[in-house]
Amino acid sequence: MSRPVLLVIAHGSRDPRHAATVHALTQRVRAERPGLRVETAFLEFNAPSVPRVLERLAAEGADEVIALPLLLTRAFHAKTDIPSVLREARARLPRLHIRQADVLGPSPLLNATLGRRLREAGVRPADLPRTGLVLASAGSSDPEAIAVIAEIARELRHTGWCAVRPAFASASLPRTEDAVRALRAEGADRVAVAPYVIAPGRLPDRIAAGAEAAGADVLADVLGPAPELARLLLERYDEARVPVGASSLSA
Repeated sequence: MSRPVLLVIAHGSRDPRHAATVHALTQRVRAERPGLRVETAFLEFNAPSVPRVLERLAAEGADEVIALPLLLTRAFHAKTDIPSVLREARARLPRLHIRQADVLGPSPLLNATLGRRLREAGVRPADLPRTGLVLASAGSSDPEAIAVIAEIARELRHTGWCAVRPAFASASLPRTEDAVRALRAEGADRVAVAPYVIAPGRLPDRIAAGAEAAGADVLADVLGPAPELARLLLERYDEARVPVGASSLSA
């Protein structure tokens, strides 16, 4: 039996950097596991759409797809949008078995990617005891997603930083600039901002603007096509890979 196709589902953005980063990440996944078919689709703004890719795969004779949300938390897109799109596809394409994998976070591999980006931005291990960290996510109105970000910030606090605060680019508070200023007020000598987002776009730009406005000392890059992130995608794929018919798509 052939391996299921891995379909990476990204949100999409009008910013061309977003799609370029997603494609770079999926290309790294292919390099990590030669022979695995990896496809990319977007919920909106970019092509190809999820329905179009699934229709093409069915027409080409694929029998199983693992749909992997390129999302860091279980919020609206993971709980509602993607399951709805996949249910509709299953109704139209009954011969194609579609399974939804779990979201990416939380994971030690994501924390490792954050660490990579911070080191690339100039943060050294010796800097941590006098440096406050802002964990800046896109934001969500979903309490579960907000709680996950807060828990990751608490975990990071135990890795040597003098303090860690979560921040959000939308939907939730505090904003990045407020978290930077709060860390300064608490006595942090330096402040680093780590965007907990996968690809560039409007919200990551908002994080960067907030970091600059508040005078952060370090701004790390987005997670992007890091090797740790590629391995995490394959980890989620493997977790979801079970025999056809063993379980059904959960919504």
